[in-house]
Amino acid sequence: LRDQLGTLAADQRKEMLAAISEASGDRALTTEAISSLVDGASDRAVSRLAFGRDGEAEIAKVRSMREIDTLLARDSEIDGIKHALNGRFVPPSPSGDLIRSPAILPTGRNTHGFDPFRIPSAFAMLEGRKQVDRLIARHRADGFELPQTVALVLWGTDNLKSEGGPIGQALSLIGARPRFDSYGRLCGAELVPLAELGRPRIDVVLSISGIFRDLLPLQTKILAQAAYLAASADEPLEQNFVRKHALAYQATHGCDFETAALRVFSNVDGAYGSNVNHLIESGTWQEEDELAEVFTRRKCFAFGQDGQSRQQRDLMQTILKDVGLAYQNLESVELGVTTVDHYFDSLGGISRAVRKSSGVDVPVYIGDQTRGTEGKVRTLSEQVTLETRTRMLNPKWFEGILKHGYEGVRHIEAHVTNTVGWSATTGQVAPWVYQQITETYVLDEAMRLRLSTLNPTASAKIANRLLEAHQRQYWTPDDDTLSSLIMASEQLEDRVEGIGVETAA
Repeated sequence: LRDQLGTLAADQRKEMLAAISEASGDRALTTEAISSLVDGASDRAVSRLAFGRDGEAEIAKVRSMREIDTLLARDSEIDGIKHALNGRFVPPSPSGDLIRSPAILPTGRNTHGFDPFRIPSAFAMLEGRKQVDRLIARHRADGFELPQTVALVLWGTDNLKSEGGPIGQALSLIGARPRFDSYGRLCGAELVPLAELGRPRIDVVLSISGIFRDLLPLQTKILAQAAYLAASADEPLEQNFVRKHALAYQATHGCDFETAALRVFSNVDGAYGSNVNHLIESGTWQEEDELAEVFTRRKCFAFGQDGQSRQQRDLMQTILKDVGLAYQNLESVELGVTTVDHYFDSLGGISRAVRKSSGVDVPVYIGDQTRGTEGKVRTLSEQVTLETRTRMLNPKWFEGILKHGYEGVRHIEAHVTNTVGWSATTGQVAPWVYQQITETYVLDEAMRLRLSTLNPTASAKIANRLLEAHQRQYWTPDDDTLSSLIMASEQLEDRVEGIGVETAA
């Protein structure tokens, strides 16, 4: 058994080392060379296998990978716990993704969340450029021209997890990069020359979360500085959409140039979220434009290079008129856009605000890098379809979630409500999604009884939310489906109120 475990550990280390080497972006070792390294081959032998030579630089690369392998094979957790329980010093360590940050090894140390002077990292900028290229390529493949303005949502948590990956995307769209001082600390932004960028500078309206605003004030100022530098650059307007739009706004509104170049928006200090999610949950709104109104009112505070925010509602609405696409990154493989309401509260909210300002429904994209560095860009419709099929309509998923009883049914209800939220804010949910959810959770008598037994209130909300989606014309069921849905909804409501429970079941 010990030999088997040792072999398994070695195989795991080989996979991890391959991922780390590839993520380094600098002369990655081949799979064969990594296998040879873990199996005990000399540095020179591994170097010749990987690079065809054994020069000093190549051997140094191999030695660094061997050090990582040694640390991966070491169990430091128990010693760390013993040190802590004995009141002894536990050395600090950065936290994060091991593949992106091998410096977190060895484990068993006292991790700190992040170093604000290192975000975005070089890796985040590299991946940011790649993801921007994927986004633009996908947008063009869908039949659109290069967008002049992109609406981009930035959250705090996904930037901390990725060392500033989404920040890197924002800077790459503008054609800027972070500037570091002689101590390697982040101190500002600088422009990438147009010749190096290879395309026009794309204007970006950034909607940052309250958590981002609170945790990353330095990055907020640097994003504002990057936008100002782009707007100030003496470049042709057809190659610099930031400058083009800033000059147009200044000429129309007669404001100072720095105001016209503001591009980072959030809540006023102390406030969080757009409250679009609360409106969807309550169901008390009448027109979709109400959702756009509440988003704009809550998220129109623009941050300048000084880090201070000022209400700039007219500026925000003007910028939104030129938006060609809206975009946000998927934060975690454990969460989806229909799992929590924060996604349609932010990305859905700004998409609806764009619709109200421009009168046009723009494409909405989701960037998924949750399964490695080779990310994907999906339309919102594709993402909702994927999550509906793999979660809501997948017996493995809903059987697992229903093991949690009362909370499991509430979780299913949240998915349905969040799906309605996407219909309300973007209109990009296919009608079949509601049809299949209805058949799976409401029209199936055994499932309906099961849900109502575990959580009567949430099961009734599922049926009522599906009816609301029909009433708001997000789907049109046939007469038989509609009548069955109405009858099931009435039965579930009776069960909540304790009326005729036996009959209703």
